[in-house]
Amino acid sequence: MKRLLSVAVTACLLATVGACGNSDDSSDGPITLSFLSYNYGTPDVGGEGTQQLIDAFEKSHPDITIAPQGVPVADTLTRVRSRTAAGDPPDVAQIGWSKVAAAYRGLPLTPVQDIPTADEWRSATAGLSQPLLRAVEHEGKVAAMPYTLSTPTLFYNADLFRKAGLDPAKPPATIAEAQRAGLALVRIGASGVYFDIAGASKSDFLTQSVVAANGGSVATPDGRVTFDQPAAVEALTAVQQLTTSGAQPAVAEADAIAAFKAGKLGALVTSTALLAGLEEAANGHFELRTGGMPGFAGKPVRTTFSGAGLVVLAKDDAHKQAAWEFIKFLTSAEGYTIITSKIGYLPLRPDLVKDPRYLGPYFAKDPRIGPALDQLETVRPYTFFDGPQADRAVATLQDDAVAPIVLRGADPASTLAEVAAQVRSMTGR
Repeated sequence: MKRLLSVAVTACLLATVGACGNSDDSSDGPITLSFLSYNYGTPDVGGEGTQQLIDAFEKSHPDITIAPQGVPVADTLTRVRSRTAAGDPPDVAQIGWSKVAAAYRGLPLTPVQDIPTADEWRSATAGLSQPLLRAVEHEGKVAAMPYTLSTPTLFYNADLFRKAGLDPAKPPATIAEAQRAGLALVRIGASGVYFDIAGASKSDFLTQSVVAANGGSVATPDGRVTFDQPAAVEALTAVQQLTTSGAQPAVAEADAIAAFKAGKLGALVTSTALLAGLEEAANGHFELRTGGMPGFAGKPVRTTFSGAGLVVLAKDDAHKQAAWEFIKFLTSAEGYTIITSKIGYLPLRPDLVKDPRYLGPYFAKDPRIGPALDQLETVRPYTFFDGPQADRAVATLQDDAVAPIVLRGADPASTLAEVAAQVRSMTGR
């Protein structure tokens, strides 16, 4: 590593004076790398796991010190923008994937794939999920490195399933089956099933996944709005019918999660990232099982993903090389062993689940992340709306269309048409 940094610093010194802006980039000494993270410093498993990742990296890279800064998830992009405008961007930032398109447009990122040599990139990413790497490409390369990601997962209470006369070995594979299971659960006094699709903007990956499972989309790859087309209308109508039939409670996300943890809700479709917290709640109280996201009969389920990517804003070559070393470690076998076992996100290196040196023992005892991991094989790109108001467009779709349709009985076709017109006026697409 010292040789690598020395090469980078030498190249930097040979370049135009002033191109290397950071204070400790002009020597062959230790480097301090600033890292903005919404997981760092939180009092939960995310904070604990991130600190463990940093500690392990610094132990194996004694010439690089990580200077982490925690930030609320909702403020991450704003904080990165303000620091960049002030001339002090973080070298590496963890950004929620729904905000990555805005980062591409407005921040001076160095695409992660551009930092190492082609051979080193191939070597470092050989074990990562190749379908996922293709799904996150931007302009033909990986600009933001996939880091802490999840896919939609069916969590269910096997004890309640048995009590309701349902076979816990055969969880619902379609939304129609979920509706029948939910009604059976309601008949024994439980709260049925819940699709966590109507939450605030962070639930939009579930909206994308459910619509895609019915063959539709919320937008085309170039950002043209399509969520008012028949396949999307049919998909949200199916989720609405869960509520109108009584199989799904018309409650907010937080209430549904609390009910599941209390053993009162039979099934919950939400992010894999909740696994650790749900396991803790279930331990000693009920049997927690998992399955893939229910879809539509006769149609393949291809989910998208949520979570965060890592972007590089380092200004000089030495810090860019150090940033690559940090990212390479975070997404290594050792990194994902910590991320999965301590935080609960997917191991983006699928082979680790069979490797006794890494996650093999963990998966042997607890295979419940398996269904979500299987979905990586067919994962779809996350779809972005176009233009500077893309974030507002996501919130408008969730708050003005999905939540009213799913929880409050709004007419799916007319509501989606009205909101699509609003989003087209924001995005120009």
